[in-house]
Amino acid sequence: MPTVSESSNGRLIARMENVTLSFGERVVLKDCSLDIVEGAITCIIGLSGAGKSTILRLLDGLLLPNDGHVYVRGEDICHMTEEQRNVVRQKISLSFQFSALLDSLTVGENVALPLREHTRLSEAEIRRAVMDSLDSVGLTQAYDNLPAELSGGMLKRAGFARAIVTRPELVLYDEPTTGLDPIVTNLITDTILRLREKLRGTAVVISHDLPSIFAMADYVAMLFEGAIIAYDTADRIRNSHNPIVAQFLEGSEFGPIPI
Repeated sequence: MPTVSESSNGRLIARMENVTLSFGERVVLKDCSLDIVEGAITCIIGLSGAGKSTILRLLDGLLLPNDGHVYVRGEDICHMTEEQRNVVRQKISLSFQFSALLDSLTVGENVALPLREHTRLSEAEIRRAVMDSLDSVGLTQAYDNLPAELSGGMLKRAGFARAIVTRPELVLYDEPTTGLDPIVTNLITDTILRLREKLRGTAVVISHDLPSIFAMADYVAMLFEGAIIAYDTADRIRNSHNPIVAQFLEGSEFGPIPI
């Protein structure tokens, strides 16, 4: 697999190295390696059920591999105590596929949760931070709304606001455009780009929406049969001669990917 040193002069914020992970007899990842360049948006593509979301949970330390290493800021989180991993997680946020907002709390209360759990800010400071996050995603008017009162796109953006309220260095987005129409998909894509600029941070995005991917990605990695088989800049991946990548991008039933 190409490494970042071959394709960029970028500094790594995270790296998976020769990771293997199984659930019972099902092997999800096998000898899987991936570089995450600081300040960039890296999109991970691949077939449904290939293990893309699993990679996000490994980067966040929510899962640990059976073998291999996961480095964040050069430290191997696989060999940390849970308390040490919790410290690392404070600089990483995961935006869940279905937002995972608590139905009984308002949007403002949902966004405030990470601050109440991990900081000692006053209520006034928390409110200011929450309003700033909601403003970043265009949802200040939804502060007092319950999640059930929001549209699908608004729910996604509310989830983004909660993910960035602690100003993380790395934001992990799990299928942010799933189930959305093209107009809202474009809005979500633009929001991810704006948040990267606001935070001056790094993002990893799991998505099947190819136009969205190529609108935002600096790097693209393809996961196939448990390993990253292609990793490069978005332009190079778009023009890849790898037959597996080409078939996936074309959406063709003909090629080495079994249907």
